[in-house]
Amino acid sequence: MSYSKIFSDLPELTYDVIKYFKNDFSTLYSCILVNRLWCRLAIPLLWENPFLISNENYNFIGIYLRNLNGDLKAQLNEYKIDDKLFPSNTLFNYPIFLKYLYTGKIISSIEEWSKDIELENRSIPEFKRLIYISLFKIFIENEVNIYTFDIKANFPYIDDMLELILQNPDFLHNIRNLKLCCINFYTDNRMSQMINLCQNLKKISLAYNNSFPLYQTSLLSNDYNHSSNTLNTIILFRLNFKVITNLDNIFEQLNVLESVHIIYCILGTDFIQQIINLTKPFKLKSLFLYSSELQIVESLQLLLQKYGDYLENFACRFGSNSLSEEQQLLEFIIKYCKNIKFLDLTVINNIQIIYSLFNLIENVKQNLNHLSINIFDNFGFSNTTELSSITLQNLGQLLPLKLEYLSLTLTIKYKNDFEMFLKNSQDTFIKKLLIKDRRIKDDEECRDTHDFFLSYIKEYIMKKKRIKYLAIINFTTDLFSFKDEVKEFELYNIKIQKYRDLVVKYKLKFVEEFEDF
Repeated sequence: MSYSKIFSDLPELTYDVIKYFKNDFSTLYSCILVNRLWCRLAIPLLWENPFLISNENYNFIGIYLRNLNGDLKAQLNEYKIDDKLFPSNTLFNYPIFLKYLYTGKIISSIEEWSKDIELENRSIPEFKRLIYISLFKIFIENEVNIYTFDIKANFPYIDDMLELILQNPDFLHNIRNLKLCCINFYTDNRMSQMINLCQNLKKISLAYNNSFPLYQTSLLSNDYNHSSNTLNTIILFRLNFKVITNLDNIFEQLNVLESVHIIYCILGTDFIQQIINLTKPFKLKSLFLYSSELQIVESLQLLLQKYGDYLENFACRFGSNSLSEEQQLLEFIIKYCKNIKFLDLTVINNIQIIYSLFNLIENVKQNLNHLSINIFDNFGFSNTTELSSITLQNLGQLLPLKLEYLSLTLTIKYKNDFEMFLKNSQDTFIKKLLIKDRRIKDDEECRDTHDFFLSYIKEYIMKKKRIKYLAIINFTTDLFSFKDEVKEFELYNIKIQKYRDLVVKYKLKFVEEFEDF
């Protein structure tokens, strides 16, 4: 290959490398300083979603507002804000790089940015509203190509936002991922109009609507048929499906639907029957159940019997229902669902059910890559000691050879149990290992995390390089605070992280990331 060919391909090849640091903002900042080429390639990635960068620096809002003109600019000037907040010169037209728009993040960013602004005898809420409207006006005028749009219908200024968007319908045409969260029922049909303006949707997430009427009306409208050949992913989160009809009509009109995720929804037998009667493929990829849903276990059996082969993500809490109902559900999962990758199990101090859960883990371990086990008791920590011991004594030998994520929330009282778990799992490589010990801090038998856990982890995991990321927390003591230990693990290419940063807190977020394009 000639030198000219190599150098002509260099920008494209460099970008292929830099884009792997898409969510590593500190590395992207370093890339900007390398040279002009790297700066030109890294800047768009940094400005795809600046509202998400948690570095307590909100200067980007002032950079955006530099593009403001017209009446809104005149209104902003009336506040006589320090000119230092607005840069006199910029190298790029930063708004055009925006790809992700989260209404909640915009509002919280404005709140933080406004804290350093002194307004003499002027309305602070009205000022924040002006900034919010101004930002949306800038995004619309720059014809930004939004990839993901996240809207919470109960947030401030929603009327202003909807009015702007409906006046500029092209703003929504190319959105591929739409997230709607209506905690309170929103009766204004402008929300439905907005949904119908999205011409190229590939994924839609619907959350928090008591009886689903707003979403259902929009999805069944004639104007929405344009998405029938583009929409391939639907995420349903905490919706009430007990009082709906014609749900089958929604799914029957979708021609390229690839995955459906049902996350902690109230199902009901009628809902399940409508789904079972569908003639088009319904690929149920996620099913996260409230414990109360186990009361319709016979209907769940029919659902799993038909769609269990598609199921990849399952979560449920056990110990709140009759033992027979819970065991029945687990039998159905074991029988019909062989392809589970994500398994999140919570047990409310029920020793009788734990062995059935072990059978489930054993049954799906050939595909399993994410496992969370949470043992707790409604009445205190001490009652969970025996169940935690049983878990540690049996879990190690059940694990697959490789796991992306393993999280254990237990009451670990006996060090021999913990050592047995580590010994039995020596053949398993775990990319992210999280351990949360729920023992009471002043328990006399509670030894310090620093010497209790680490002596065994160093022996069985660290020296064998069996993990990549590690987080351990004991009541309120986080391993990350032991700087010497952090450095020691780094010598073995193991990164100690804060527990709160490594834990998957929100299952909905996991599914959205899992289904990201």
